[in-house]
Amino acid sequence: MTDLVTFGETMALFAARRTGPLRFARDFDLGLGGAESNVAIGVARLGHSVTWVGRVGADEFGDLIRATLLGEGVDTRAVADHEAPTGLMIKGRRTADLIDVSYYRRGSAGSRLAPADLDPALIRGARVLHVSAITPALSASAREATHHAVAAARSAGVLVSLDVNYRRALWSPEEAGRWLRDVIRDVDVLFATVPEGRLVTDVAEPVALAEALASLGPRHVLIKSGAEGALELSDGVVRHAEPYEVTEVDPVGAGDAFAAGWLADWLAGAEPAERLRTACAAGAFAVTSQGDWESLPRREDLSLLRRGGADISR
Repeated sequence: MTDLVTFGETMALFAARRTGPLRFARDFDLGLGGAESNVAIGVARLGHSVTWVGRVGADEFGDLIRATLLGEGVDTRAVADHEAPTGLMIKGRRTADLIDVSYYRRGSAGSRLAPADLDPALIRGARVLHVSAITPALSASAREATHHAVAAARSAGVLVSLDVNYRRALWSPEEAGRWLRDVIRDVDVLFATVPEGRLVTDVAEPVALAEALASLGPRHVLIKSGAEGALELSDGVVRHAEPYEVTEVDPVGAGDAFAAGWLADWLAGAEPAERLRTACAAGAFAVTSQGDWESLPRREDLSLLRRGGADISR
C-alpha cells in the first residue's frame, strides 16, 4: 500500500551558474527534474508514502535519479533501459529575470515508458494516482501507459489527479486539447493555469473556467495564477487563496509544488481552505531557490511563511 503513485519521465538537469547566453556558460550544477518526480518528492516531504515509476537509462544519470529519489524517501520503481539514454534538461538564465529551458528527450529512456512498466496492483492499492499531460505527449507507448493507469485507478475507486502541464515542444494545442477532453471525464482532481484550461474550453474568466472544466467530470478543479494566487472549485464551492510574498529565484517547479501541497493535505484529510493554503505555500517555497524541487517544504516549514515578521530563524 502507498498513499500516492505517480509515473513519468525524470531527466538529468544541467543548470548554468552564469547569467547570459548559454554558449558562454562554463560551470553547471548537475541535478534532476521531472514534473511527476517533483510532485513525488513534495508529497513525501509532507509526510506521505509515495511511489514513482519510470524508465531511466542504464547510465550515470539514471543512477543519479534513482539515488536522489530514494534519498528523498520515494519508493522508486525505475526500469533501467539498456537501449536508450536518460533524457537531459538544460537550464540557462538569459537575463536575471528570464530562464530558458531546453529538453533533449527524443528517443530517451523515459519516453519509452509502456503499459508493461506499470503494475496495476500497485495503482489499485494506492489512495491517489497522479499523472501529468506531459507523459502522454512523449510517445504512443507512454500515452497508452497513461490510459492503462487511469483505467486501473478508476476501476478501484482510486482518486485520479491530473496536472495539465502543457509543453508546446511536445504536442500542439489541438492535440493536447483532444487528449484532455477524452481523459478529463475520468479525472477527480484537475490542476491547470488559465491558458491550459483553455486547451479544453474557450472560457477565460477563472471562476467560469473552473466551472466549465468541472462540468466535464472533475470534482476538484484548481486554477493556478502564479503571483496572483489560486482558486479551487470543489463540490460546487469556490475558494480563493492569496499568494505568499517571497523573493523569486527560480520559478520552475512551482506548479508541481502546488499540486504536491494540495494532494498531501487531501491525503491528510485537511479542510478545503487549508488544502489550498498549503498548496500556495508549497508553490511559494519552490521558487525561493535554484532547482526544480530542492526547496520544497516539510510540514514544519509551512509556518515560516505564515507568521510574517522577522526573517531570521534562531
